Amino acid sequence: MSSRAGSADLPLHGGRVPEWLAGRMSKLGAIIAEAIVAEYGRDEFLARLANPFWFQSFGAVMGMDWHSSGITTSVIGALKRGLVPLEKELGLFVCGGRGKHSRKTPQELVAIGDRVGFDGHALAKASRLVAKVDSAAVQDGFDLYLHGFIVAADGKWVVVQQGMKDETSTARRYHWKSDGLRDFVEAPHSAIEGEGQGTIVNLTDLRAAASRTATVDLLSGLGPDGIVKEVGRIEGIVEPPPEDDDEPMLPHLVMPAHHDVRPKDVMLRRLHGALAAAADNGPADFTELLLVPGVGARTVRSLAMVAEVIHGAPHRFSDPARYSMSKGGKDGAPFPVPLKVYDETIRVLKYAVVKARLGASEELSAIKRLDTQARALEGKVNGPSFHEYVAEEWRRSEEYGGRTVMDDAREMGRPLPKWAKAG
Repeated sequence: MSSRAGSADLPLHGGRVPEWLAGRMSKLGAIIAEAIVAEYGRDEFLARLANPFWFQSFGAVMGMDWHSSGITTSVIGALKRGLVPLEKELGLFVCGGRGKHSRKTPQELVAIGDRVGFDGHALAKASRLVAKVDSAAVQDGFDLYLHGFIVAADGKWVVVQQGMKDETSTARRYHWKSDGLRDFVEAPHSAIEGEGQGTIVNLTDLRAAASRTATVDLLSGLGPDGIVKEVGRIEGIVEPPPEDDDEPMLPHLVMPAHHDVRPKDVMLRRLHGALAAAADNGPADFTELLLVPGVGARTVRSLAMVAEVIHGAPHRFSDPARYSMSKGGKDGAPFPVPLKVYDETIRVLKYAVVKARLGASEELSAIKRLDTQARALEGKVNGPSFHEYVAEEWRRSEEYGGRTVMDDAREMGRPLPKWAKAG
């Protein structure tokens, strides 16, 4: 049976992803997906999407706000756009999205099923059930507004959907996967991410089996009038506290409200390992890749973190903020998105993936060795402090083509976001 993978606090942010970032996210997201499928298979890519820590890191390495709810919308949107040209090759399809797009998911699944060969009507029903469970069976105060359904050609799927709670300005992300799913109403989630809300109604809990049965029995035995009378009879009775939870403790991804990335958000030994691998071993392994016009040391550092997103084990994603040190963030945290580095990273990774597709995997293997070497160097090397690293990125931001949404606002004569520093 699918198991829950944890929870996280996601600050709720509005706004749109600028096209200068959205287009790049689509390209990089698709290339990373292609690299993972080539190395580990399609099922592994689906499993990673169902992992809330990896999902957050995936969005951060693509330059989105490292901690906010916007990562969910932007990653689903990037994959939906970026994977279209690769649908036949990878056998991966992204349906749904935010708002009105989420309601089109069943029709999209039926259309793809007719074209590819899986039972689209059955998956459309699964889509509706998943949405209904997280909006009705789990009543935690979050209203669903996004539903992304990623399905493979063999019918396996992952759902990532998100709800918002306006009064607390927080969001909760729910992860589902079909692999091992036996029941839609009994502990079905791969993960639920969000800040704890205290006691909630959760009829999908393993311990709620009796409640689900009693609900059906009440409706059939007492009828609506009888239920109203029964509620009146017990009104005012304080229910005893629940017994100790016998479920294992789950990991929790707590994303803070602060926009800036702080030293405590990043495991520096891992960052130093990636930097050392890029500096000491990158040039030797990247002889061919460095022939690509414009590729330099900063691009290799970026690739070292992308390499971990492709090859890293699940426990490596416990600090998603670290991946924002690759491409920065559109809000300027920890530094502006270095567009020149971003474009070079896409170009090099695409070059390696295309050559691997043609049977020459040396370049793709070199990227994998960056990740391997970074792990080997962890704890054995020193590097710049967090503040030194960020300061250097800001100092060279113009050289790297750094850009943020504040630049867009200034160009359009619009007011800066509340969290942005004036000047």
